[in-house]
Amino acid sequence: MSNSDSDTKLNFVRQIVADDIKSGKWDGKVATRFPPEPNGFLHIGHAKSICLNFGIAEEFGGTCNLRFDDTNPIKEEQKYIDSIKEDIRWLGFDWGDQLYYASDYFEKMYEFAVKLIKKGKAYVCELTGEQIREYRGTLTSPGKNSPDRSRCVEENLELFEQMRAGEFPDGSKTLRAKIDMSSPNLNLRDPVMYRILHATHPRTGDRWCIYPTYDWAHGLEDSIEKITHSICTLEFENHRPLYDWYLEQLDIHHPQQIEFARLNLSYSVMSKRKLLQLVSRGRISGWDDPRMPTISGMRRRGYSPQSIRNFCKKIGVNKFNSTISLALLEHCIRDDLNKTSGRVMGVLNPLKVIIDNYPDGKTEYLEAVNNPEDSSYGTREVPFSKELYIEQGDFIEEPPKKFYRLAPGREVRLRYAYFITCTDVVKNDAGEIVELHCTYDPATKGGNAPDGRKVKATLHWVSAKHSLNAEVRLYETLFTKENPDDTPAGKDFTESLNPKSLEIIKSCKIEPSVKDAKPLDRFQFERKGYFCLDTDSSPEKIIFNRTVPLRDKWAKILKQKKNREKQKQQKKK
Repeated sequence: MSNSDSDTKLNFVRQIVADDIKSGKWDGKVATRFPPEPNGFLHIGHAKSICLNFGIAEEFGGTCNLRFDDTNPIKEEQKYIDSIKEDIRWLGFDWGDQLYYASDYFEKMYEFAVKLIKKGKAYVCELTGEQIREYRGTLTSPGKNSPDRSRCVEENLELFEQMRAGEFPDGSKTLRAKIDMSSPNLNLRDPVMYRILHATHPRTGDRWCIYPTYDWAHGLEDSIEKITHSICTLEFENHRPLYDWYLEQLDIHHPQQIEFARLNLSYSVMSKRKLLQLVSRGRISGWDDPRMPTISGMRRRGYSPQSIRNFCKKIGVNKFNSTISLALLEHCIRDDLNKTSGRVMGVLNPLKVIIDNYPDGKTEYLEAVNNPEDSSYGTREVPFSKELYIEQGDFIEEPPKKFYRLAPGREVRLRYAYFITCTDVVKNDAGEIVELHCTYDPATKGGNAPDGRKVKATLHWVSAKHSLNAEVRLYETLFTKENPDDTPAGKDFTESLNPKSLEIIKSCKIEPSVKDAKPLDRFQFERKGYFCLDTDSSPEKIIFNRTVPLRDKWAKILKQKKNREKQKQQKKK
């Protein structure tokens, strides 16, 4: 096991793997897999599974297969396969030559099904889907046998062969396992193994018109690939006895299935079905909309792969479903970007400032630090001239108490530049402030006064004639409800969509150092937050997405928690 991360603690899944290696189980081998269904884009919940499966393989010197579970040709598309590959690579993992598809095993699965029929453990059923549900029973009442359950082996084999040959219409017949219709586990009540579906498959074309169900295919795929540790989310725990039954009846390689809690994130939905609805209904711009919890959306918004990996590590792996605060994810993003993002100055809501005593036509270049967290980032030169832009919110004509930024007669510091003092305010006919006139102190170049005088505020700014025009997109949570899935009967989850989840500001001014930036390059706009150049950006139209604000909500949550614990301790005393 790698010791590259000295503070890594073994979660219960890793502990199982470590114990198996120690005991010699699986001859010391570790083989995991990540098995996405290519019917949508991956989201942050999948990132947790990717980090776990590929991470375990890395830590224990094993392998991790990427396997596309393409058993439903109606919902699967090549664009989903391509996006999944891109997301995994972006997160920093690689499957090498371990790329597989469920469709690779269709013939082998068919042979396994024939074997079960010959053993009297599977039969062709002519009940409709609705009838199968009726016959299944409930959690409190047993199911009842299908009238076709007693078919002889020869007739079942003939009918199953005819199903494969395409002699029956969709939905007219299924192949079901013969287990126990009175089992307390509903998954063992003669589950469907194959259904008839005359649909063209992206990889196998029209070769098949019967397709395996996920429950039939899942365990077989793991077995064929000689997976040692089949790591699944908790919803598959009740399916494990079924997978075990199939493998035991077939007497083939039997991986160990381990279940862990899936990732639920506040103010988000993790159902691919619901995410697809948002896309298809046009409620967002696409799967990579920066408000989406998809990996592609987070990448476009400016999240770094390392920050997502750090988040998955921090939340750990457990056996109990819970909802993780979005504030924790943003804390991990902010923590990584603080170390890795270059600083620039950008004015989102510009207010013009004219420095009356600065020479007309003069431009000087001032040294600015690129990243105070890492000196290797070096410095850059920012242009300074007579006309500047500052934030509208950094000036108040009649400032309240504790407002220390610019006001009439007040002196403030311009970042990396000079001290300036406001001398005049210009308004339009509507009484709105459109321009400030100031003076500067040439002796304060670099932002320090030789006489030692202090100011209480430092403002960011850009030179008016050198600045770049940009569109900036500010994002809030996609939903107003902390748990959008908690929707009353008769209501649609989209009713809690946040109408203020996107604000577009089109008149922003950015310092010229970003002119050569490439899409997805990340920056900290000083005092405003972390931003990423959007994939739709161009030299003609510069677009920045705000990744996260500077304010750390998670730190506030932790502080409040500590205060509550402190109060409890004081009460006990």
